Amino acid sequence: MSREEIIKNLDTQDLENQNDIEELYQSINLRPKNLLEYVGQKSVVNSLQTAMKAAKNRKEPLEHVLFHGPPGLGKTTLAHVIATESGYKIIHTSGPSLERPADMVGLLSNLNFGDVLFIDEIHRISKGVEEYMYSAMEDFKVDFITGSGTFAKTLSFPLQRFTLVGATTRAGMLSSPLRDRFGLTYHVDYYSHEELSHVIKRSSELLGIKITEEGSYEIANRSRGTPRIANRLLRRVRDYSEVHEKGNIDKNISQKALESEGVDELGLDRLDREYLKTLLVNYKGGPAGIEALAATINEESQTLIDVVEPFLLKIGFVVRTPSGRKATEKAYSYLNISNKKSDQAQLF
Repeated sequence: MSREEIIKNLDTQDLENQNDIEELYQSINLRPKNLLEYVGQKSVVNSLQTAMKAAKNRKEPLEHVLFHGPPGLGKTTLAHVIATESGYKIIHTSGPSLERPADMVGLLSNLNFGDVLFIDEIHRISKGVEEYMYSAMEDFKVDFITGSGTFAKTLSFPLQRFTLVGATTRAGMLSSPLRDRFGLTYHVDYYSHEELSHVIKRSSELLGIKITEEGSYEIANRSRGTPRIANRLLRRVRDYSEVHEKGNIDKNISQKALESEGVDELGLDRLDREYLKTLLVNYKGGPAGIEALAATINEESQTLIDVVEPFLLKIGFVVRTPSGRKATEKAYSYLNISNKKSDQAQLF
């Protein structure tokens, strides 16, 4: 969201001057403005720098770019950085909002040379819309069929050269014809604790929060490798510190604040622990189907697949098998629950 859009949606009557508005905007928008400010994803950033510099030297728009990976890792931020560094305008939309071909054609026909069209959750666009994108991405034109029968004819509508940036959490759901038309494809991965600590320190400066090195690292440890979660937890720690503590945020304050939020030392929250306990206790460690787990927890299965399972899979607490989800020894040990199957196997 741009500064103008944010300010337009705010009630600024109580703000004394333009400086107050600018400070409020900075507290809301923590996105890096360029690749120099961007933390992490070094291989992606280095490749993008090379591609953008080459495109700028040729005085042509960047090739179409696809970012895929778990949510909250900076795919949208990278799209905005591409537009800013290239000096072009960005138009932001999402896959579910493009229901009819006319929606896509309307967007494409209004693009100027070099504009960046960013489509979030691009795997959710309809098949009819997707087919219009093929010629638009490859030949920068859209073909219409008018009339019917013997009077049918094709009209070709030329488009300005543009850059399509797609973001998806499910690259496997993209069709091959669409995926192959992206010249640059990048996978964004989880952040290390050190990288997240840098993200937190940068955000704390923008928010005017005083935090120690140990305090930022403690938040990073509990952020599940995700900058979006790190920034959210930083705000919660700030709130706790302002109400219950005084002085700079240190490791002790961070621990107290996050424990009060139900976030443990690995970053697992209430739903994560409930998922694990259900798998370990109710289903004896598995295998268990995702629909059965969702019904037991009284949660949507898609929420478990998209929000809970990716991090549990990454840290090795859960594995997916053809017969269902299974818990590992690490999960039993972490929750201090006895693995009766393992104990019985050792007896024999």
